Amino acid sequence: MNKKIFFLSHGGGPLPVLGEKSHKELVENLERIAQEIRKPSAILVISAHWEENEATVTSAINPDLIYDYYGFPQESYSIKYPCPGNPELAKQVWQKLKDANIQSKLDGQRGFDHGLFIPLKIMYPEADIPCVQLSLLNNLNPQQHIAIGKALSSIEYENLLIIGSGFSFHNMAAFFAKETEETKDKNNQFEGWLIDTCSNHNINETERENRLSNWSSAPHARYCHPREEHLLPLHVCYGFAQRACDLYYELQILNKKASMYLWK
Repeated sequence: MNKKIFFLSHGGGPLPVLGEKSHKELVENLERIAQEIRKPSAILVISAHWEENEATVTSAINPDLIYDYYGFPQESYSIKYPCPGNPELAKQVWQKLKDANIQSKLDGQRGFDHGLFIPLKIMYPEADIPCVQLSLLNNLNPQQHIAIGKALSSIEYENLLIIGSGFSFHNMAAFFAKETEETKDKNNQFEGWLIDTCSNHNINETERENRLSNWSSAPHARYCHPREEHLLPLHVCYGFAQRACDLYYELQILNKKASMYLWK
């Protein structure tokens, strides 16, 4: 089955769709990537903004939106993205996890958070592609998130797009602090490690998986990710792919270096 996998750095809350200047590169990249890949028949999103004690899958036919951000302009809370859900795909995701002995459940009530509707509003503004969202595990165990991706790698759905919606740099305090040469170097070193880990075809998959499982040993990992929930959608993406990415994208978001990864 034809599947594409894309880890994206989603930016700050609703700012990418509000025309905020430091998100210009992100918006341009997302628009271009959506044009360069075949329009998917369905999208499965693993969002950094949903954690549960077991892997949980949205199964509503017409999910609402969850405006899970605070302190933004009033227009941020009237953004619309009326894409349909996909109960058939949701059930298959749940079944694959169950078959792999991964505790999981369907949730017919939860809506889509901004980890889904903000980047998709940029990529597919028509909101005509059925979507399903999958939670992270609240234990934030990297190996278990790779295992989730592996369990789902055999999913049978033609022209499916899997999106890991997170952020390769996510230190909230650093976004608002004055940048120094030291902080810039920390950002750059971690990004260099991450790009090499995800894209270097000379690394075997045992080593690549070991690097991602032990990501906190990377240079300045805990500066870039004091809490790892925005990195873990990448682990699920890697579990799906189990190989080096085909393309990576480097960009500036909120004055920080960030990256995104595509498996075609």
